[in-house]
Amino acid sequence: MTSNGSTQPLIEKLAGVQPAEYITVGVSAPQDVAGWVVEEAQICISVNGSELATFMASPRDLKPMALGFLANEGIIQTLDDIRHLHLAKNSSCVDIWLHDTSFEKPRKFIITAGCGGGVTFDDLSAEHEPLTVDLRAAPEQLASLMREMHLGAELYQQARGIHTAVLATPTQLLLQKEDIGRHNCLDKLRGAALLSGLETEGKILLTSGRISSEMINKARRLGTPVVCSRTSPTSLSVALADAWNITLVAYLRQDRMRIYTHPERILDQKDFES
Repeated sequence: MTSNGSTQPLIEKLAGVQPAEYITVGVSAPQDVAGWVVEEAQICISVNGSELATFMASPRDLKPMALGFLANEGIIQTLDDIRHLHLAKNSSCVDIWLHDTSFEKPRKFIITAGCGGGVTFDDLSAEHEPLTVDLRAAPEQLASLMREMHLGAELYQQARGIHTAVLATPTQLLLQKEDIGRHNCLDKLRGAALLSGLETEGKILLTSGRISSEMINKARRLGTPVVCSRTSPTSLSVALADAWNITLVAYLRQDRMRIYTHPERILDQKDFES
């Protein structure tokens, strides 16, 4: 018991969560609980000594997130573009030095709608070539991957209040990352893939969060022809997915889903012919 009589949690604290006491109210009498909340911190990324972006994020996997952010914004292509990467002593800023000493911060930027307020320098209406990857996955395979993603989200299991995303094949999860920002999860995946030498092209992307235009833009940069979410897409994300030949699946559950674009990767032609 704690000093105020609340019950101590039985699981060990994970990096990325902080203890929090709260009162549960339900059908039974109110109860004091000693639990957890996800940690939120202000994170900055600097390039060649100049601050590039500052946003709110989970203070885990900051190096992969910074690398993935630069890759998803087209600033770097491979790890060979990096001369030095350093995590500041306060663990809240990632300093990256490029071999390209002429790099200048773009003047134009867009404040995104993602929770956390990240920035992206791409015009989200800019054209990309449609993906031509030949990938198929059955509905039951996608449902199984979504279930595995949920079970593997360790911060969510302990404290809730956090998003998760994975890269997968139709039969296996390959990488999983968590963050308070949906878009940060995708940056962390991209950075982790760079560090591990994993090709992101041709993989399945699953996320717990809403699919906005920013999310589908990052998915296009990852080269993932199938994007799945437990929740909803936006009108622009549907339009972009259709134009870029990305199969967009939303409201994915064990026994149901909504396929908004390019269903041929998920269903046989006879399954959706009227």
